[in-house]
Amino acid sequence: MTNRELLEKGIDILKAEKIEDARLDAWYLFSEVFHMNRTQYFMKQSEPACGKPAETFLRYIEKRKKHMPYQYIIGKQTFMGIDFYVNQSVLIPRQDTEILVEEVLKIVKDKMEVLDLCTGSGCILISLMMQGILLKGTASDLSEEALQVAKRNADVYHKKIRFVKSDLFQDIKGSFDIIVSNPPYISTEEIKGLMEEVKAFEPHMALDGKEDGYYYYRNIIEESRSFLKEGGFLFFEIGCNQAEAVIECMERFHFSDVTVKKDLAGLDRVVFGHI
Repeated sequence: MTNRELLEKGIDILKAEKIEDARLDAWYLFSEVFHMNRTQYFMKQSEPACGKPAETFLRYIEKRKKHMPYQYIIGKQTFMGIDFYVNQSVLIPRQDTEILVEEVLKIVKDKMEVLDLCTGSGCILISLMMQGILLKGTASDLSEEALQVAKRNADVYHKKIRFVKSDLFQDIKGSFDIIVSNPPYISTEEIKGLMEEVKAFEPHMALDGKEDGYYYYRNIIEESRSFLKEGGFLFFEIGCNQAEAVIECMERFHFSDVTVKKDLAGLDRVVFGHI
């Protein structure tokens, strides 16, 4: 079997299982296993597909056809141009969240104290440190498994981060110039209707925003004032229909200049304000 025939076989298997973006996902898995870019593939497509990588590719295709996201299969996702290790203990970083990082980057300075609540893979805080001039930070999560993933990513990029296992602010100490969070914000009922890749494989702890999806926003907004320095900022990623309620809650707790930013699709994605 040639490289081209092997790739086409993978595509056909995924198409038969009605996997969305079957061709693209098969290519991602193929390029990861064979360490080929598009140019190299076109030069080598008629060559025989070598044994062990071919077996690995087909094994990966079997996992993908069961709707496991390819990021969990290969163990990484690119975010802000940086490769992050991921497994099923953390949400897969998404491009929408890059908007949150970009907004924080506009105000962050090197000596600021930054707290990343519900850090997951650590992609937000590590990206802030990689893309800007931030020298250190604090990241927390309730999941010990998620913290292990975040620590691994921080070690890869040699970033100085204090990790805290905490249920929101319960075990947090100190005060911060910026608190940033991408908390669980999908209502419990809505999770049932998510695509199979999300509801069957991504951690529900990181998705479930309780009954109405606002549980974590309310608690973070109310408690954050005790952990923010004077003039400190609170940044959130939000669901596309949640801006109005989150803004109202922040203003009720006397946050000023509360602002909403849209993502590349024109949907509300980030809300922030300061005390």
